[in-house]
Amino acid sequence: MKDNKYADIVVNLPVEGPFTYSIPEHLERYVNIGSCVEVSFGDKKATGYVTGLSSKTSVKNIKPVIRALDESPLIGPKMLELTKWISDYYYSSWGEAISAAVPAVLKKGMNVKSRRKKKGPEDEEIEFIDGSDTHLSPNPEQRQALDSIKRCMDDGIHRVFLLHGVTGSGKTEVYLQSIARALEQGHSSIVLVPEISLTPQTVARFRARFGDKIAVLHSRLLGSRRATEWKRIASGEAQIVVGARSAIFAPVKNLGLVVVDEEHETSYKQEDVPRYNAREVAIKRAALSRAVVVLGSATPSLESFYAARNGRYELVELPERIDSRVLPEVQIIDMREELTKVKKVPIFSQPLKLWIEKDIAEGKQVILFLNRRGFSTFISCRKCGYVLACKHCNVSLTYHFHKRKLVCHHCNYKMDPPNVCPQCNSSYVKYWGIGTEKVESEVHRLFPRAVISRMDTDSTEKRGTHEKVLSRFKDHKIDILVGTQMIAKGLDFPKVTLVGVISADTALNLPDFRSGERTFNLLTQVAGRAGRGDLGGKVIIQTYTPAHYSIQAAKNHDYRSFYEKEISFRKELNLPPFCHMVRLMFRGRKEEKVLKVSQALRERLLKGDGPKKVEVVGPAPAPVSRMKGMYRWNLFLKADKIENITSLLKKVLGNNRRVAGIIVTVDVDP
Repeated sequence: MKDNKYADIVVNLPVEGPFTYSIPEHLERYVNIGSCVEVSFGDKKATGYVTGLSSKTSVKNIKPVIRALDESPLIGPKMLELTKWISDYYYSSWGEAISAAVPAVLKKGMNVKSRRKKKGPEDEEIEFIDGSDTHLSPNPEQRQALDSIKRCMDDGIHRVFLLHGVTGSGKTEVYLQSIARALEQGHSSIVLVPEISLTPQTVARFRARFGDKIAVLHSRLLGSRRATEWKRIASGEAQIVVGARSAIFAPVKNLGLVVVDEEHETSYKQEDVPRYNAREVAIKRAALSRAVVVLGSATPSLESFYAARNGRYELVELPERIDSRVLPEVQIIDMREELTKVKKVPIFSQPLKLWIEKDIAEGKQVILFLNRRGFSTFISCRKCGYVLACKHCNVSLTYHFHKRKLVCHHCNYKMDPPNVCPQCNSSYVKYWGIGTEKVESEVHRLFPRAVISRMDTDSTEKRGTHEKVLSRFKDHKIDILVGTQMIAKGLDFPKVTLVGVISADTALNLPDFRSGERTFNLLTQVAGRAGRGDLGGKVIIQTYTPAHYSIQAAKNHDYRSFYEKEISFRKELNLPPFCHMVRLMFRGRKEEKVLKVSQALRERLLKGDGPKKVEVVGPAPAPVSRMKGMYRWNLFLKADKIENITSLLKKVLGNNRRVAGIIVTVDVDP
């Protein structure tokens, strides 16, 4: 019989807790710290998490816990500490932070038994590469990196390493040998990869090396499979977890190493509450376990490289490709000049066409990259200038040829393309711009004998399609692969000798202070897919802004010169990493009300900040000023320390996610 009659419980709602509930006698053995329970909250039922127990309380009219949703606690003490930090840093409630850490399937109180499962498409990733992974002897640079990492692991010191290695320099081998050392010490490892499309190759290499000690967690896993993997990890059967963002919450025993591959990737940032960045959470989780962190990238984020320059992280570098393979030669094509040679805007420059022809004739493979899906990016009338836009969002509709539909990429609104202009009834309706579908159809027209495939979110909607396409490409059943950023990183195909970037300007023209960084990263990463075998490689980048520093730096594979240029801009404008930023987004059906509420909150924030530690910028319309029928305005807060902003917000905004009927979203480090 327990003394504890009361439980402190936080719920998955935007409210500060914890709240006190009584524990019925029949539930006493199931309600422990870290348990997942069902409670009544207001007039509804809610999922709650036990954060404390006590034998007495001064609270009156206490409700009882309704039921326990698990037999043993889902959340350990360190995970409670980590989620508390997330809730404080990323401005969410503790209950919301815990909820993000626990898979939905386990919150339903499912007792998932490990059973022989039928092979589903999500298992195909394992067979995608033959298991021919040999334990390679590290080259001198890898040896140096490994020595530094292993020294900290052996001494049990928490340290963050930034592994900056050019594409193809063997970063994965450093990860694998570091994990092997963790296993020798009886420690577990977590490996984060940014995209599900990268998991097949990564998992196959890790399986070849470590067999059944691997568990895989990502969003495409079926609920039952995810629960099974979770239990394998919690029991200690699986000591290595490979997965996307949420894998950082895996219930591993004795964490010794966390690897964040492609640490610069934006997909590590969660879009819903709590809006955490998995890279920062990884560092915090490792600190709580005195574990080592390895952040790997060919194009580190400015924040990470700045931290390494200032001694907060330890920088280890792999400046050369494995076996002294040369980085591919990069040629920049000025599309303004190409325009003078032809009547209409060309998709392919003359040099790119010739190189594709040559490589296909020689039995090599080609990757063509464009970070924009669809066929035409907008339709307009040449007589009156009318552009067909989404009726819910302030964006033009994209034409998708295969679906024969105009689609909004923000709210998925669809309509049939018109034959005449809806405004002036003229028939001068013209399709403009290019997406991956149009590139694919043009490649079919120009190279009818080549086998061509496309990889973007439209073509890989079905579970398991990623793996099938990549498997066929690996077996050289595809000559030309057209795709978006899905194909830009992490993939290793020795027969790819040519990479063509159809337009380097798509990310450059976005109203975002990181657009130069994004462009440099994408171009460098996609260029890194070429020449990974003995055949050498060539990269052709088509652009209308060939002199831009991010394009020039990518051409020369020169991260340092890009960093120096970009960091001086950031310093001048006091942007991250020189400050912390928080974005407040205001959304509502009536624009004037959205503006009024954002202006009123701005005034309150300015009054509420006594010593003026926080700079308030805006309000201004969001880049997409209307989405899903809601008008959107942004307000930015900047300060040296994040605590200055969050304490001001707690004072002025509290837990309110609505102000006068307007939805307010708080995004820390957007």
